[in-house]
Amino acid sequence: MASVLSPAGRIDLGHGCHAWVPGTAGWGMSNAGLVTGRGESLLVDTLYDLRLTRAMLDGLAPVTDAAPVSTVVNTHGNGDHWFGNQLVAHAEIIAARGSLTDMRQVGPAEMRALTSADTAAGRFARRIFGRFDYSGVQPVLPHRVFDGETVLDIGGTEARLIDVGPAHSAGDTIVHVPHARTVYTGDIVFAGSTPVIWHGPFANWLTACDLLLSLDVDIIVPGHGPVTTKEAVRTVRDYLSYVHEQATARFSAGMPAEAAGRDISLGRFADLDESERLAVNVHTVYRELDPSLPPLDGPRLFGRMADLACPCPGL
Repeated sequence: MASVLSPAGRIDLGHGCHAWVPGTAGWGMSNAGLVTGRGESLLVDTLYDLRLTRAMLDGLAPVTDAAPVSTVVNTHGNGDHWFGNQLVAHAEIIAARGSLTDMRQVGPAEMRALTSADTAAGRFARRIFGRFDYSGVQPVLPHRVFDGETVLDIGGTEARLIDVGPAHSAGDTIVHVPHARTVYTGDIVFAGSTPVIWHGPFANWLTACDLLLSLDVDIIVPGHGPVTTKEAVRTVRDYLSYVHEQATARFSAGMPAEAAGRDISLGRFADLDESERLAVNVHTVYRELDPSLPPLDGPRLFGRMADLACPCPGL
């Protein structure tokens, strides 16, 4: 969970695009991006707490001093992509409509509750999220929502926002910068770690991967992991297809979802970090196949992942 990413910090991608990549991988260690134009910039995502977001803004200052952040896009509603919004509240913050729904349901208060719970889920959450400080986070929600697709003019630079969700979450925005042949994918792409499908359906995420593969781009900035290429998109697509196939076979055989998560062998995907996310992915498949199955809230999903990560008392 703490593998080193290289390089770290601000990465100049060329043509006015930059990526912000943390120095370590693992749960919550997300990427961000910056798209510059004449005299202004678009920030793609903030980070999981104020300390990380301040460090990022300081690291971007050599660029943003001349091209201040005028617009922020939150790619989706997971906190590691928007909890730092209060530090850029002067800018116009934009997100897909589904992302706003997720933000209203799970904010810093819910994360504080999860990580303080005296349960297997709480202990697991403290283990993976203990590096973050949610205490000073005040939720700042987007000022503007969009549906489907919209195009921004950032000082003469075109940035296309496309909501490819619901998939990973209720709303998943990719930011395509055509002239730079670059796309910021949010959590539609995990590079080197296991995708997690909180919402679904699987088919939407597969379609989103196909869209990314069809774009005329060379550079892909994933939600997590190093700056990459379309090969990472193919890995995500292959993983999702494999898990859906394996879970469907066990559903058809009458195996409960929890048992299926323990039974599935990940094969060539076993080296992906955070493999315990399989528990969430299997549950999502089962709910697609049987919509009468009740949804699981965050603590119960984290409890299932805790069991898969360490099926032993005390975690």
